[in-house]
Formats: sequence, structure tokens, C-alpha cells
Amino acid sequence: MKNIRTFWAEIPNVTKAIFWALLGTIFMTAMSVLIKYLGNALPFVEVAWFRAFFGLIIICPFIVKRGGIRALYTKKLTMHLIRGVLAVMAMLSGFYAVTVLPLTLVTTLGFSRPLFMIPLAILFLHEVVKMRRWSATIIGFIGILIAIRPSGDVEPAVLIALFSSFIFAIVMITTKKLSSTEAPTTLMFYQGFLSSLFILPLCLFYWVTPSLKEFILLFMLAVFGSLSINCTIRALKLADTTIVSPIEYIRIIFASFAGFIIFMEIPSIWTLLGGIIIILSTVYIAFRESRLGYDKTTTDINS
Repeated sequence: MKNIRTFWAEIPNVTKAIFWALLGTIFMTAMSVLIKYLGNALPFVEVAWFRAFFGLIIICPFIVKRGGIRALYTKKLTMHLIRGVLAVMAMLSGFYAVTVLPLTLVTTLGFSRPLFMIPLAILFLHEVVKMRRWSATIIGFIGILIAIRPSGDVEPAVLIALFSSFIFAIVMITTKKLSSTEAPTTLMFYQGFLSSLFILPLCLFYWVTPSLKEFILLFMLAVFGSLSINCTIRALKLADTTIVSPIEYIRIIFASFAGFIIFMEIPSIWTLLGGIIIILSTVYIAFRESRLGYDKTTTDINS
């Protein structure tokens, strides 16, 4: 155990961030699969509420372990409230998109998030992004365009998915700012509590009583979602958002595989080609930052 801890301590922060971000994408894909599956029988609003409520229950024992009510003390309650409202907007629009669009497509549309995030990170976090990372991110976005091949009329659900990506990008910016002073469990508690509170009225209006199987899957959905958020928060504490966010691109592999195996969705050759371009750009960013021995304490990113 000591050797493992020593090995982990010697790993550069950026490499740790990439590990946490990658693990987060795996849990996020598992959550998306359950959202789509449960959305065939239950209203997406109800699925979203159960995800938030069960997530709150899951995090409560960790809050107790950290000191109970004292662990929830914060001087940034207003920012938590803003983050909670934004999270609800992103969650509801995202859950709707997952239930009506093919899994690979909605995942690909989610990859527009870094495009929104880079200018937001520069504006609100004062992060320095140099040419090589700009170029790699732009190439990744070109891969997204190849994958979705926009033409003709755009489905409303596609626009809703893009709206969810934009709002979630803002959520990640607020998470980054809060993570400098707030513990991951504190962030997760406030998001779960506020989301449960804000979604409950809509949930009651559309309520459909879930079966035992659906109830269990709803709980598992919350587990995967909580693990995904926790991994993302840990990644953001170790590296800039413009480094963490492109790792999500790898999720297209998991989404395509799950879509084919579970929902019989066959991604087009264009989706696969775009995915390859996206993955190559992501791998380049990860390799470049690891080679430079990125240190989170510096504000000048050599990329």
C-alpha cells in the first residue's frame, strides 16, 4: 500500500487529472446508457430527479464522516446557488436529449462543450491557452463536425443538446472556481440538494411510479453520476479546465459500443472518422502536457 501511495505521489498533477477525467467519462457513459434505457418507460424529468435525490443520499455519509453540518459551512453560498440552478438547466436539457437522440450522436454533440469552455476559462479563470492547445482543440471540433455532418433542418433535440453543453460548460467553470476552496463532497452535496429541490415540483407533475427493477436502475444511475462528478472535481483541482475537458472525447468510443450492443444503433463511417480525429487531438494534448511536466502552481501553460 505504501508503494502504491509513493507511486501515486510521484505522478505529475496533469497525469493524475487525465486519469480522473478518463475514469469520469466511463461513469458518465454508464449513466447515459441508464438514462436512455429508463427514459423509454419514465418521464425524463422524473429520471433527473431520482438521479439528483439518490445522489444526495449517497453523498450524505461522506458529509457525516467529514464532520456533519460543519462540513457544509461555506462562504460562497450564492455561487453554490448559481451553480445549482445552472446544473438543473444542464441536467434537464441533457436528459431530454439522451432519451430522444441516438447515444453516439448526443455524446458527440456533448463534445461541443470544450469549444464553449475555452473562451469561458480565459474570461472567468484567466487561464493562458497557447497555440498548440488551441490548434488541438480546433482539430477536435472539426472532428465533431465530420461526425455529425450538419445539413438540412436541425432537430430541436439537437439544439437542446447543444444548449445543455453550453450550460454545462458554465457549470464546470463555477466548479473550477469553487474547487479551490470547497471539498468535492461539499460541492456534490449542494448540487444534489439544490437539484432535488428545484426539480421536485416538475417531477410530481409528471410522476410515474417506477417498478422495482427501474427503482434499482435509478439508484445505480445516481451512483454512476456521483462517481463521475467526483472524478471530474478531482481532475479540475489538479489541472486547468482546458486540459481536463478534452479528455471527454474518448467517451465516443464507449458510447458507440454501448449504443450498438444495447440499443442496436450503428454509427456511420463519418461518426467513426470524426471520432478518430477527436481521439488523436485528445491524445496529443495529454501527451504534450505530460511531457512538459505540467505544474498546477504555474499560470503559464506551455502548450
